[in-house]
Amino acid sequence: MISPDTSAALAGIGEEVRRDGFAFRAGDDMRAILCVRDSDVWSSFASSWEHLGLDLYMADGGRYRRRRFAAFAVTEGAITRKPHQPHYQSRDYNPLNGGLQRWFEPVVDTVAAHVIAQRLVSVCESIFEAITSNLDTQAPWHVEMHQFRIEALAGQSSRPTPEGAHRDGVDWVCVMLVNRRNVSSGITHIYDINGRALSEFTLTDPLDTVFIDGARVRHGVTPICPLDPGIKGFRDVLILTFRREDSRN
Repeated sequence: MISPDTSAALAGIGEEVRRDGFAFRAGDDMRAILCVRDSDVWSSFASSWEHLGLDLYMADGGRYRRRRFAAFAVTEGAITRKPHQPHYQSRDYNPLNGGLQRWFEPVVDTVAAHVIAQRLVSVCESIFEAITSNLDTQAPWHVEMHQFRIEALAGQSSRPTPEGAHRDGVDWVCVMLVNRRNVSSGITHIYDINGRALSEFTLTDPLDTVFIDGARVRHGVTPICPLDPGIKGFRDVLILTFRREDSRN
């Protein structure tokens, strides 16, 4: 059962998203919301980013992005993993890499079922359900989970959002920082639908999280580069997208 304090925290996030189109919460706040008190539990989750497959669909020719992917049906607190499927975006939303079915390596079962992943999906469902108008309780959410690692490579432009400021063609988006090591920049920019700048901030600490209204705002992240070219640098994030289920799924 969600505690009164957590319920109030989720309601506050929802109200900000409803009002502004996005809400940022620092890692300490998210740690309390997700009840992440054991460092070993977090480490067992974050360490899985060391085992992501290379993204071979980068139209810019880059080989700096690694990822895994999974899809779920979520309704009334029940989270059901779907058979592995491709990730698809139209070119209307992703002019660089859209327009084709992209088959990424699947999120491994232990990560998809991990308590942190499950809690984050549940938290997002609670927030987004509460602020979705014209609720169709018969239609579950189609939720996509993306594990991303952007490697900061010397002499290269490593772009967390190579398509630029964009919308994802979904209803709601959650981006949570998992780890950030030996990188500079990576600034998140939020714009309204007409391109007017609304906010900018940098996800710097584990569990720093932003919740986004996918219909009302665009978002993008500036390229990263290594602070020390001789040391491995990377930016790890978990992204969840929510849209209402339809006949395609």
